[in-house]
Amino acid sequence: MKTILQPRSFLLMIALALFSLYSCETEDDQVALFAEDEISKNIVQTAQETDVLSSLVAALTKADENEDSDLIGTLSGNGPFTVFAPTNEAFTALLGSLDGFDSLEDFDTEEERALLATILQYHVVAGIAAASGDLSDGQMIATVQGEDVTVNLDGGVFIGDATDMDAEVTLPNVAASNGIVHVINKVLLPQEIITALNGTGTLVDIVVATEALSLLEAAVLKADLAGTLSSDGPFTVFAPTNDAFEALLMVLGDDYMSLDDFDTPEEIELLKNILLYHVIPAQVLEADLAAGEVATAFPDNALAIIDNDGTFVIGDASDTDANITDTDILASNGVAHTIDKVLLPQAALDFVASLQLKTIVELAVETDDLSLLVDALIAANAGLVETLSGEGPFTVFAPTNEAFGNLLDFLGDDYNSLGDFDTQEELDLLVEILTYHVVAGTAAFSADLSDGQHIPTVQGDNVGISLKDGYVYVVDASHENAKVALPDVKASNGVVHVINKVLLPQVAIDFVASLQLKNIVEIAIETDDLSLLVDALIAADAGLVETLSGDGPFTVFAPTNKAFEDLLDLLGFHSLSDFDTDEEIAILVKVLTYHVVAGTAAFSTDLSNGQHIPTVQGENVGINIKNGTVHIEDATDTNATVVLQDVEASNGVVHVINKVLLPQEALDILFPPTPNIVELAQSVDDLSLLVNALIQADAGLVDVLSGDGPFTVFAPTNKAFADLLHALGDDYNSLEDFDTEAEKELLAKILTYHVVSGAAVASTDLYNHQRLHTVQGESLFAIINHGVFIRDKTHVDAEVEGPDNEASNGIVHIIDKVLLPREVLDALH
Repeated sequence: MKTILQPRSFLLMIALALFSLYSCETEDDQVALFAEDEISKNIVQTAQETDVLSSLVAALTKADENEDSDLIGTLSGNGPFTVFAPTNEAFTALLGSLDGFDSLEDFDTEEERALLATILQYHVVAGIAAASGDLSDGQMIATVQGEDVTVNLDGGVFIGDATDMDAEVTLPNVAASNGIVHVINKVLLPQEIITALNGTGTLVDIVVATEALSLLEAAVLKADLAGTLSSDGPFTVFAPTNDAFEALLMVLGDDYMSLDDFDTPEEIELLKNILLYHVIPAQVLEADLAAGEVATAFPDNALAIIDNDGTFVIGDASDTDANITDTDILASNGVAHTIDKVLLPQAALDFVASLQLKTIVELAVETDDLSLLVDALIAANAGLVETLSGEGPFTVFAPTNEAFGNLLDFLGDDYNSLGDFDTQEELDLLVEILTYHVVAGTAAFSADLSDGQHIPTVQGDNVGISLKDGYVYVVDASHENAKVALPDVKASNGVVHVINKVLLPQVAIDFVASLQLKNIVEIAIETDDLSLLVDALIAADAGLVETLSGDGPFTVFAPTNKAFEDLLDLLGFHSLSDFDTDEEIAILVKVLTYHVVAGTAAFSTDLSNGQHIPTVQGENVGINIKNGTVHIEDATDTNATVVLQDVEASNGVVHVINKVLLPQEALDILFPPTPNIVELAQSVDDLSLLVNALIQADAGLVDVLSGDGPFTVFAPTNKAFADLLHALGDDYNSLEDFDTEAEKELLAKILTYHVVSGAAVASTDLYNHQRLHTVQGESLFAIINHGVFIRDKTHVDAEVEGPDNEASNGIVHIIDKVLLPREVLDALH
């Protein structure tokens, strides 16, 4: 197997090269080959005609087998060039030092021929034909390959390459048409080739190939640094051994049994920074080490090189230095030194320290004076224990047991322990209070706090910071600040500041204030001007006292005593006790519930002009705001004015008003609507035959007399209709006997003769012999003679027995006779 990158020994190569020196006799033999008459030949032709350079020609030819190589063409070109031409023996010495390369023909892969081309380019200087006399001692000359060769004129002309042994110019100044050739006794090797010949891979390759660095290899791969450490560099890597990594894992504890346990983005980032802390972005050999700080690839984190009795150790952010166990492991992109300890930057030490810390909840549980805080977190049952056991970071202001005791005392007799927070509303409040002590997203130590600072809490409101006399105070919504009694208790997921007071957000302040408030009924009882409202609630006996003493919230429009007195006057009642029938009490309940809005405490600022609000009674009240004053609209034409607004109660709000509100339902009962003429007739028993006649006529008269009007109707009594039927004979025993179309039409003419359209004429408006035009077409006459009479076309006048019965669409006068027009009389005769 041929190995282009592994020499038997680089020293062997150098030794063999020594045997390639020409003897003086050999040089003398060759002088004749380079006579001046041959100067017309170019460098390639010159070499081709020189036996001792046949290997050079063969090498050029072999390298040019690659498509991208044309060394022969180049060196046959115009130039000028300076070529250092190795002899055949020099090439033989090179081949002898390489495993699997017996001749130049063994450069049989594209990669190998590219290496050969690189070697040959290192022997060519372009752009100048430099004779030996033009060279100076120590001169560095750039080659076509890119690296420099160095001139040494000590005892002859020597050309230095990247090895430790120079090539001697055994035959200088061989002129060619396109330059000059200096024959040398050694193949020059640039650093690029030395690196390849030495077989040195990258730093990553070295780590992969070294069994004792397998954990470093795993760490590099997990941290995704293989690409970085395989790049050009140069780097110096202090490489911790497997034992060093195992020692680190033991320190980290049971959660880190292997590098696989670095599995979160944060942990992988930490591992990456630890590894970068082992990398110096320069090549530092053992001989280059010097005491002092040296920057690493982990920004702003330097290592200390420490002189320890003639040897060097490596200092990190910990108290334990690393010993260098092996040095100068060369790689193509730098050097590695093995060490017996993983170097730890400050970030790693902080991480290790955090592993020893307890969570905020664990700290609280282990602190006797925070036991009530723990009880509160549990009682709230809102996942706060789990949250504050999570990753954080959090800043927690932790009240002492005494602070919680003071809060309970402040809340009163109903709160003897945290167990008394037993309703959902109280538990929600407890959550509000507790989350007001928590700042999420940061661990704010006391040094991070500043005077006047405002910090948003998980609850949503801000807490303030006050710094005074060397102490930190926390400002809440109350008038008393909390003092930080014990600052900066560090936890794995944040920091705790123990405080001497429970912080209260505004919602808690409002709750405490509500505990001092009386309910709506209690407020009414204690208010002299609402005594009749209280009496009304009791008189209604409908559970309203109990309801308005309940949770609410309610909005109550509370009428004053005068407002109730005005209502009693309107109704003709002397007192509320006059509501003494079931019907009247039912009306009182409807009136009272019309003053109550359930489900909301609507303060005056919540009301808007034109707003309609549903009441417990079922109907709406309206809001009218004029000149800054709130008025309440009911079903009447008179609004109530709010004379005292926003009387806050524990279960709602009361607005005192100057009028009892009346819903339409109550108005309809207390003040029934005026019926129309048909409805009026239907309500009077003695007009039932008139109603039957309107229906029997089937002429739309019911609809007409239920319409707008106005009408004046002379309404015959039942006896009057009975007299008519009797006068008509045996064929008309009832109104149903008007059963033909002609008879129905006749009946309609009789009925319309009783109707005056377009006016509602009261009896007092009638005068003697007044003509009244009827809907039938003929006229009636009013006769005023010791009473009111209506004269038709017969000889008997009808007397008005019941005058002036008002209807919504006119007026009805009850008469004792059916009026008959001439048209009907003629038809009947």
